[in-house]
Amino acid sequence: MPGTSTNADGLAERLAALGLKLPAVQAPLASYLPARQVADLLYLSGHVCRDRGTVVRGTVGADIEVAAATGLARAVALDLLASACAALGTADTIVGVVRITGYVRSAPGFDAQPAVIDGASDLFVELFGDAGRHARSAVGVSQLPLGAAVEIEAIFEVRG
Repeated sequence: MPGTSTNADGLAERLAALGLKLPAVQAPLASYLPARQVADLLYLSGHVCRDRGTVVRGTVGADIEVAAATGLARAVALDLLASACAALGTADTIVGVVRITGYVRSAPGFDAQPAVIDGASDLFVELFGDAGRHARSAVGVSQLPLGAAVEIEAIFEVRG
């Protein structure tokens, strides 16, 4: 759905209307770029869930409930947007979301990864309307960097 942006109101205004604000941009955990633009696509490296800058550790389905993990995924979506804005210098050129891949540190037998990653997907649709609808994978893993419960990477369509 390229080109179906609802960016006319501005991302800052839409965030404020939802009672949200972008967090401070987190430094990369290792030797990589947090974002890289190629043509009209902005590729965002995986962002792990944090609470006030501290990585939220745990296993979903064991010591973290689905509802809490869904909230973590929503927070990661805000982190991704903050990194995108920092890389682009503005939010005004973000057209929409092309794809996300979500990783959920899962307990054995846990199979609700899609419900967890809905936290990010739903926020992108709230912020960008139809342009926030995206292709997606939600994957269960046994471990994530620093013991994080959720990690998400994204590809955004950008203008200019």
